[in-house]
Amino acid sequence: MTKDDCKKLVIDIISDIAPDEDLNGIKPEIKLRDQLQLDSMDFLDIVMELRKRHGIEVPEADYTHLASLDSCAEYLTPKFAAKA
Repeated sequence: MTKDDCKKLVIDIISDIAPDEDLNGIKPEIKLRDQLQLDSMDFLDIVMELRKRHGIEVPEADYTHLASLDSCAEYLTPKFAAKA
């Protein structure tokens, strides 16, 4: 899975969690919570969906790695590679 695939995967999860958000103009380097109306429960839902849909575990200590789309891709790409 490429970094772009990981970004799309995260956007797909966010679109399911927050269907009213406009996800077209997300800047990949800016924190998602600064761009979208995501609260802490929405963020936990993203983490849970990563586990449920893709079997990716994100320990609480690593939550900061999921702040932006770029950081999500950096963090998740090797996790998907390890699963393959």
